[in-house]
Amino acid sequence: MKKSNRLSTDTLIKLFIYVALITLAISIIVPVAWVFLASIKQNKEFYGSPWSLPEGIHFQNFIEAFREAQMGEYLFNSIMVTALALIILLVVALPAAYVLSRFNFNGNRLLNSIVKAGLFINVSYVAVPIFLMLLDWDTSLNTIFGQEFLLNNRFMLALIYASTALPFTIYLLSSYFKTLPSDFEEAASIDGAGYYRTMFSVMFPMAAPSIVIVILFNFLLFWNEYILALTLMPAKNQTLPVGLLNLMAAERAAVNYGPLYAGMVIVMLPTLILYILVQKRLTEGMTVGGVKG
Repeated sequence: MKKSNRLSTDTLIKLFIYVALITLAISIIVPVAWVFLASIKQNKEFYGSPWSLPEGIHFQNFIEAFREAQMGEYLFNSIMVTALALIILLVVALPAAYVLSRFNFNGNRLLNSIVKAGLFINVSYVAVPIFLMLLDWDTSLNTIFGQEFLLNNRFMLALIYASTALPFTIYLLSSYFKTLPSDFEEAASIDGAGYYRTMFSVMFPMAAPSIVIVILFNFLLFWNEYILALTLMPAKNQTLPVGLLNLMAAERAAVNYGPLYAGMVIVMLPTLILYILVQKRLTEGMTVGGVKG
């Protein structure tokens, strides 16, 4: 009797979990699918039922978004800024996380405390101070060289993105490096590998799952960031979120909704493609314990 009651309870729990997961999946898939379908509708179709299927595939919306709203230029700027930011972030964060997690030296605890303190800094609160600082430096450089260097600069925006993401990235990678056994480092040392060789050839490949998570998380963060991009790129080299806002304002005023949803698809599509490419690496496990002897 007790066994049957236990089985029924387990069945109800599993049923509840399945229902919750299906509901969550539907709440995510339906809006995304609706935006994709709306992006290929003609403008007259928006005045009917919002759930009606498109009468045909109207690619003119994407052409208008690229040509008239300059979404192609915004897309190129976002790709450049995001790629540069990820490269800078990984070049700095990977060695820093490895050293802070695997070596004991004077100041190690202080540096780890500073990294943890950086987790509580919200980028929105420091956007204006960063802008004023760069504006002051740019004014000084402008009097000497006659042009701007720091504002409206894709590399500078990428550098600031990477800097603001360093605390979380170092903390996440350090936590993963701490779980790796020291046997691999000892084996590499016996084989004659130095610190750099061990780091690049042994430890970094073993940390591949956490590196993939870091890349995906920060890609989403950089790709969708709006406040810093709007503040530091007031005139040119603006990224997709800023361009999408400009497109929304223009198309709403013109009562032309097709290019607006096409712009949303342009923003969402790279993130969906990246997730499809790395989803297996996100779910795969890694055995960190046990070394064959």
